[in-house]
Amino acid sequence: MRVYESKKIRNVGILSHGGTGKTSLTEAMLYDAGHINRLGRTDDGTTVTDYLPEEIKRKVTVSATLAPIEWKDHKINVLDTPGYADFIGEVRSAMRAVDSVILMVDAVAGIEVMTEVHWDAAEETQKPRLIFINKMDRENANFERTLTALRERFGTRVAPLTLPIGAEDQFTGIVDILQKKAWKFEGSKAVPTDIPAELAAQAESHREELMEAAAEGDDTLLEKYLEGEPLTDEEINLGLHAGVQAAKIVPVFCGSATKNIGVHNLLDAVVDLLPSPVVAAGGEDISQGPVTAFVFKTLADPFVGKLSFIRVVKGVLKADSTVHNLNKAKDERFGSLLITRGKNQDTAPEANAGDIVAIAKLADTNTGDTLGEKGKSEIQEGLDFPHPIFSVALEAKSRNDEDKVGSALTRLLEEDPTLVLEKNVETKETVLTGMGETHLDIVVERLQRKFGVEVNRKTPTVPYRETIRGSADCEYKHKKQSGGHGQYGHVKMKFDPLPGEGFVFAETIFGGSVPKNYHPAVEKGVREAMQEGVLAGYPVTDIKVTLYDGSYHDVDSSEMSFKIAASQCFKKGMEMAKPVLMEPVMNVEATVPEQFMGDIIGDLNTKRGRILGMEPKGKWQIVKATVPLAEMYRYAIDLKSITQGRGSFTMEFDHYEDVPPQTAKEIIDASAKKTAD
Repeated sequence: MRVYESKKIRNVGILSHGGTGKTSLTEAMLYDAGHINRLGRTDDGTTVTDYLPEEIKRKVTVSATLAPIEWKDHKINVLDTPGYADFIGEVRSAMRAVDSVILMVDAVAGIEVMTEVHWDAAEETQKPRLIFINKMDRENANFERTLTALRERFGTRVAPLTLPIGAEDQFTGIVDILQKKAWKFEGSKAVPTDIPAELAAQAESHREELMEAAAEGDDTLLEKYLEGEPLTDEEINLGLHAGVQAAKIVPVFCGSATKNIGVHNLLDAVVDLLPSPVVAAGGEDISQGPVTAFVFKTLADPFVGKLSFIRVVKGVLKADSTVHNLNKAKDERFGSLLITRGKNQDTAPEANAGDIVAIAKLADTNTGDTLGEKGKSEIQEGLDFPHPIFSVALEAKSRNDEDKVGSALTRLLEEDPTLVLEKNVETKETVLTGMGETHLDIVVERLQRKFGVEVNRKTPTVPYRETIRGSADCEYKHKKQSGGHGQYGHVKMKFDPLPGEGFVFAETIFGGSVPKNYHPAVEKGVREAMQEGVLAGYPVTDIKVTLYDGSYHDVDSSEMSFKIAASQCFKKGMEMAKPVLMEPVMNVEATVPEQFMGDIIGDLNTKRGRILGMEPKGKWQIVKATVPLAEMYRYAIDLKSITQGRGSFTMEFDHYEDVPPQTAKEIIDASAKKTAD
């Protein structure tokens, strides 16, 4: 592929709810541009951008994939993104690399959850966008119903540029409102024709709307329009162009991606209406100055190793160069600049500002890093990823793979910043947290496919603690005679609760009943015994232990003897001091649409939660509560179900508190059964 100057580049992300047809649309674009000679199908696993084994198996997109398209002497860098909420991190990465968005809507299902999520994200960043109403050939497809819903939800700036000719199995073509002509599709050919008589009035009405919208994009045109003068085609195009690029007008197109109807009109609009990187940068001459590039995505490719996907922000990035990683303060040497289209790769000698390329095997570079010239380039703002919310504990199926699990997961974490890995020292579990159940299912599949590591999954163990609610006075004498030197250690200790203070060891020995050189051994014996409490074997905390008396033997006493005596005394004292089981309680903030607030509060109450309050945030409500961690491991699934996928939550540790008696009994009984087995 040849090198394109910045003003001839368009960077576009295709976004939608899952199953709306983003990958099929990308496939049709590639076909119309002549990059492929047949249309692949998602169901057959033959598309260019859904090429990963996980995508072919599930028939859904799980990774944002680049597909450069050459159209009308321009280069369109299309990023085909996932539609399911579990992979929202991929969409966030892609949004950082593109200047505009094609938002797809299903002509049958209409506006769905992720449609709203993606619209809001585009609004927040003020990215220009087009809407493509897909699946006009499907049963129950309805363009007018979908357009009305779009206007009710997103406002009157949503304006159709094409109309469908027919619907469902009678959908045969489109009307181009601006050009005042129609296209009938015969196989893969688009044949120009007259606008059908039954659509002429509707097309003219929408053209009037476009004229008004175009006038509002330019003061001179608005003055002319208000004086009752009709705008020329050139003036409409001018005003429309300005309105789209300012995100004040959102043109709507329609078609069928799988039948390749209406796609070439959309491609024309991408080139004609959406901004180049130069326009997106406010008209700045981004081709000049020190080269600056931003890494928006990392892929662990099984053939070429780590691939870093890069948006060139300024200057010209040349192949066979050295760049400086501004975040890591390290130089990176690389060879080829790769132009990837799905799994296929080409090379380029250089990439101008605004272009998107990939570089293989950058040793110290990760997603969110800035590459450039040391002391000259400006570091770019990093990526903001959502907090992972769904956790599983992983263990290698084979003992031989135990060492491999950690290193393989570390590689996958480089690829996916929405994953968090933690080795829980209390439960001795490797806990992986991601965006949802499907997300982690795919991570486990990748562990096996890429690294040959098979793992078992389970719900993480809750890190319960044990403590005491009463005081006790206890003594223990360890005495053993077996010929030669014996063993003798005798301690008297007090046990007191110490809420929220952890552990304190004290001694009030008078007169040397236990010599000072044995005091550390006593403390060590207590600390070791605290690792397993007397109720269910969980660590003990919030307790004060005071050594106040005892005795020793000149010959038979030793550090080991006092350590054993202290350990046994501790267990005995714990049992006497009203031991209780404690559980971690989390601070939870659930952000939900207002209509679901009652259901969310009710659900949190069933999870033993305490509602702390509610706080409005725009059209959202934030419900604040404290909830036991044991109730939260599957909350991501519950929240998604209650809010139809619209809700999100964050949580962090707050405190430990006593487990209710019945629940504690169940935990203790389960622990005893496990020990017996």
